[in-house]
Amino acid sequence: MSSLKDISGNSRKLNDNYEDNNYLNLSQEDKINKISSNFKEIMLTLGLDLNDESLKETPNRVAKMYVQELFEGLDESKMPDSSLFPNDYSYNSMLVEKDIDLYSICEHHFVPIIGKAHVAYIAKDNIIGLSKINRIVRYFSKRPQVQEKLTKQIVDALKLILNIEDVACLIDAKHLCVNMRGVKDAQSSTLTAVYSGKFNEDNIKQEFLQYINKN
Repeated sequence: MSSLKDISGNSRKLNDNYEDNNYLNLSQEDKINKISSNFKEIMLTLGLDLNDESLKETPNRVAKMYVQELFEGLDESKMPDSSLFPNDYSYNSMLVEKDIDLYSICEHHFVPIIGKAHVAYIAKDNIIGLSKINRIVRYFSKRPQVQEKLTKQIVDALKLILNIEDVACLIDAKHLCVNMRGVKDAQSSTLTAVYSGKFNEDNIKQEFLQYINKN
């Protein structure tokens, strides 16, 4: 049976060079120092003056932001606690958590993905605390991502945690790699959806979509 680590690990394509250099085993401080040094070289290559008061601490600021914030989902110790509660109310209908703030980073260009996630499941033996759904979305978002994979990881995680099949996730997000570069289309957004179990039935799927489209 899959574990949350298996689901999480699928997001990282580790090449031989990565493993040979033991980057996975670096401490947070070592990662920050290494990224800071490399980012300093990027800035110098771009012709920036690192003696400038506004720029001289930027390499360290960026490194801390990468390790401690934007990519904290790569740290498996940050995996959210999946505490469950018995379904004492015999609630067997749909539960929808909508408009969950989503901030991630495109793994192709390392620029932001900004949007909303809508997650639902049909309760069985257990229920999960509402904030845990938000934390699961956040955990899988805080890493270099593609939206299709992120949507599936959220569904797979909830299926595993709750030991159910009936889970759905829809994400509507803007990709700055499209909005601010390349085609420079500031209006378009990307929708992805993964439906599992009963959510593949048209009436259940439509009920879910009606809920998330309510104002």
